[in-house]
Amino acid sequence: MATTAASSLQIATARPCISSSRRIFKAGAAIFGGNSKAVSWNKLTSACHISSVQPFQRSFTSSSVKFDKVVTKAMSEATENKPISGLPIDLRGKRAFIAGVADDNGYGWAIAKSLAAAGAEILLGTWVPALNIFESSLRRGKFDESRVLPDGSLMEITKVYPLDAVFDNLEDVPEDIKANKRYAGSSKWTVQEVAESVKNDFGSIDILVHSLANGPEVTKPLLETSRNGYLAAISASSYSYVSLLKHFIPIMNPGGSSISLTYIASERIIPGYGGGMSSAKAALESDTRVLAFEAGRKHKVRVNAISAGPLRSRAAKAIGFIDMMIDYSIVNAPLQKELSADEVGNTAAFLASPLASAITGAVIYVDNGLNAMGVGVDSPIFKDLDIPTDKH
Repeated sequence: MATTAASSLQIATARPCISSSRRIFKAGAAIFGGNSKAVSWNKLTSACHISSVQPFQRSFTSSSVKFDKVVTKAMSEATENKPISGLPIDLRGKRAFIAGVADDNGYGWAIAKSLAAAGAEILLGTWVPALNIFESSLRRGKFDESRVLPDGSLMEITKVYPLDAVFDNLEDVPEDIKANKRYAGSSKWTVQEVAESVKNDFGSIDILVHSLANGPEVTKPLLETSRNGYLAAISASSYSYVSLLKHFIPIMNPGGSSISLTYIASERIIPGYGGGMSSAKAALESDTRVLAFEAGRKHKVRVNAISAGPLRSRAAKAIGFIDMMIDYSIVNAPLQKELSADEVGNTAAFLASPLASAITGAVIYVDNGLNAMGVGVDSPIFKDLDIPTDKH
């Protein structure tokens, strides 16, 4: 990591930031780095409003209400100038591999940023068909604005690996995939091969993040889901985590941390989240507990999951009603605000740090408290109750 890299992570409230920057790309090695002009903290601000959505089986009272988006940012602080105050998250000297990052607006990217802000070195695994576009966007500076860390520097990505976590090894890959032009030019992209490549390149890692899922029939009700569609969702969204940990844990340092992303549909009914995806998330959470025991006893590695609320990401838009789910959450959650990807990223940084050294086998909810609700308080049934509502 460069000497300007973040040395610790502290929590502060801020808003999404934009910074002018210059970028550096080391050709031929898929290694990205950069720096930017200093950005004062009071300039890190932008506005956000909730977009309007079409009703889904019901109308939502939130359609006419606008909420300020409050973002919890990770603040880095250099130790060269002054001592670290408070209780910092310090991941200097740690190396993280985040699987499933293909753009700059999902939870995987936000987790990478928070880990980088705390000082960790960042390695990414990107789905093979999306690799060229992702690397091209990095080279052209398309992601520079979203790479800005709280101290004004740019998140450095040491290396990007091609990855398809559906396949454990080359023998598992069918011939039609091998011959697919979307995979042409890439090699060593199965889980086993990527783990071996990381070992050869860096020796070991300390943090493993699983931020990928796919359900080809996610828009179908469970009763209309095919066997192939159901098993595909399980394979890509839950067993892929078992495979990643299985192959990476031999190169994880003792005291390391592994994190996956899940969703409340694992235990509650979310109409429209179909195709076996709710089953896949339930399996992922069950596996988290078993893996926590096995990885803890054999390798001293902690295993946790983050159950994140809805985010307006490209992947979530495939479900078809993500805007409605965000509006529903804002109206009904204890904390009436739109969830920020940074809040999930900062939770991951905490779970990866020594501050969470006794936490394993847990599902941590980062959803403004929506998981705690037993009813939707926007229902007309509750119209006569004096329920506090944020109307600003």
